[in-house]
Amino acid sequence: MTVLVTGGTGTLGRALVPLLDDPRVLSRHAGPGRVVGDLETGEGLDAAMAGTLVVVHLASRPKHDAQATAEVVEAARRAGIGHLVHVSIVGTDRIPLGYYEQKVRSERLVEGSGLPWTILRATQFHDLLAQLFATTARVGVLPALSGVSFQPVAVADVAGRLAALAAGPPRGRVDDLGGPEVRSMADLARTWARATGRRRPVVPLRLPGAVVRGFRSGANLAPEHPDGIVTFEQFLAARSEVRP
Repeated sequence: MTVLVTGGTGTLGRALVPLLDDPRVLSRHAGPGRVVGDLETGEGLDAAMAGTLVVVHLASRPKHDAQATAEVVEAARRAGIGHLVHVSIVGTDRIPLGYYEQKVRSERLVEGSGLPWTILRATQFHDLLAQLFATTARVGVLPALSGVSFQPVAVADVAGRLAALAAGPPRGRVDDLGGPEVRSMADLARTWARATGRRRPVVPLRLPGAVVRGFRSGANLAPEHPDGIVTFEQFLAARSEVRP
């Protein structure tokens, strides 16, 4: 069963593609196992989907997410795709962040496509928090939003769930996928500092606004679905920059 993966060269895509039996990666650049196509213009998508039974849509650009999804949906309709799998983020419909609003629009395009579909929402990746802490550490401190918690999940755990969904029948909106632990941002920041040997004080930061209120309310969490396996400590221990 040929599976076309958009965003197959990204962080999640690189983890997913090896798990598929007959993957085909959509890319703007030619290469082994790739087909060339442009999600902004739709050019090459018809050829990329020819002979494909399943499309897994991972590609994401903050300001163009909905546009790219619209192109994928239209091409999938023309090709008669039997299953469109789409990945999204927990809390997109409850946190008024610009990128999340694009994600909501993308979900609605998939749901209204007329195609058989599956949508999986996942919590934030371990990688995202590690990148955030590495960036803020450059100023000498680790700001942590007061009252905000995260439930980070491993990319490999999300990839495994997507591979299983792609191999099965369309299921509509499936259960969210969260990491194994819900932890305060301050706790995660201290964990990152210890694991990486960075001596940075964790500074509580209280910000106003609807976006932060959404995170404080726990809209980004899936405590009823802590199905991820890899903890934040295990993720950090596996990274090359961690000091012994």
